[in-house]
Amino acid sequence: MPTYVYRVLRPAGSGGDDAGADETFEVRQSMSDPPLTRHPETGEPVERVICAPQIGKGAQTNRELGAAGFTKYKKTSDGKYERQAGTGGPKLIDPGRG
Repeated sequence: MPTYVYRVLRPAGSGGDDAGADETFEVRQSMSDPPLTRHPETGEPVERVICAPQIGKGAQTNRELGAAGFTKYKKTSDGKYERQAGTGGPKLIDPGRG
């Protein structure tokens, strides 16, 4: 489930130490859920903030890939593919032989 960022909408000069300040909070929601219109705790009006997605590069070690059930191949200098992780599939794939 994605995490969405929301900003509390407060008019400047509405009183309080944080009046007009950008207070933001995060909510985990399904993509099919409608956007929030009110703060879940205070009831203040909110808007969803457009943010860059937080996508990690996902670098997994060969051991982690194998433990998760994946098979990883690496192309060798002679054009063949050698298994680096996992136990499924052949140890060597030779695309020139076929």
